[in-house]
Amino acid sequence: MNQFKHPAAKLLGISIEALNMELTLKRISGELEGRRKGYICMAGVHGIMEAHRNAELAAIYAGSSITVPDGTPTVWVGRWEGHKAMQRVAGPDLMLEVFRRKQFAAYTHFLYGGEEHVAEELRERFTQRFPWARIVGTYTPPFRDLNAEEEESLIASIRELKPDIIWVGISTPRQERFMHRYLHRLDTTLMFGVGAAYDFHTGRIHDAPQWIKTIGMQWLHRLLQDPRRLWKRYLRNNPAFLWHIALQLSGLRQYPATRLAYLPAPLESDHALHADSVANQRTSPKAQLQQLGS
Repeated sequence: MNQFKHPAAKLLGISIEALNMELTLKRISGELEGRRKGYICMAGVHGIMEAHRNAELAAIYAGSSITVPDGTPTVWVGRWEGHKAMQRVAGPDLMLEVFRRKQFAAYTHFLYGGEEHVAEELRERFTQRFPWARIVGTYTPPFRDLNAEEEESLIASIRELKPDIIWVGISTPRQERFMHRYLHRLDTTLMFGVGAAYDFHTGRIHDAPQWIKTIGMQWLHRLLQDPRRLWKRYLRNNPAFLWHIALQLSGLRQYPATRLAYLPAPLESDHALHADSVANQRTSPKAQLQQLGS
């Protein structure tokens, strides 16, 4: 968890740091050099709306080491609030920069996510493109919570490999819950939730031209490529986001800043959380969230 205050935009009670790519990389470098254990969230419209509806997820965002502006609308709101240097830092772009820059060459990586064989393909592509990259392992998870055997296998693998960074690509909000739940059981320093980055970097999703990103229409570019999976997400979230942000910016409704009271309980080193106990966790007092004014 970040112990220091940094300039941040407030979107429906979620704090998103006023970063650009260079500032983000500087923050990441500091966390790695200091061996400060934590997770990094990429916040776009989808994540903000999911957190707006779910207090547990909002608390997980609040407990991150860094929450990065992954979405042009988040940057527009941040600039409206006075953060003029704020720029979009997309998960796939950030992942690429960390691998590309020699300042991170000494750190090791583990790839968690993607469909079958995607993580292995990404490792091959990145090691060819960045010969200095040290990707020590991959894991393709099932499309559900890990069972006891899978969980212990993953924990044992990470204990043996000790990667400095784990890249988690299993989509929002699953990846945020995974990072918070497993951070203290996995022998690593930083975990990044990078969503569809695996598919972008293996060519399964085509990136939008820069001008489409600039006008905030990358969601439409994605929708045209995968309408069956994405249409419900965008129909549910985009109009609701515009409505609530209009209320916030006009002052017609207050969205108190999310502050930590209790995060959902992470996995401790002496026990494991399995799928059959998730429901109990979410209804426990530890899943409560205190909402206070800024």
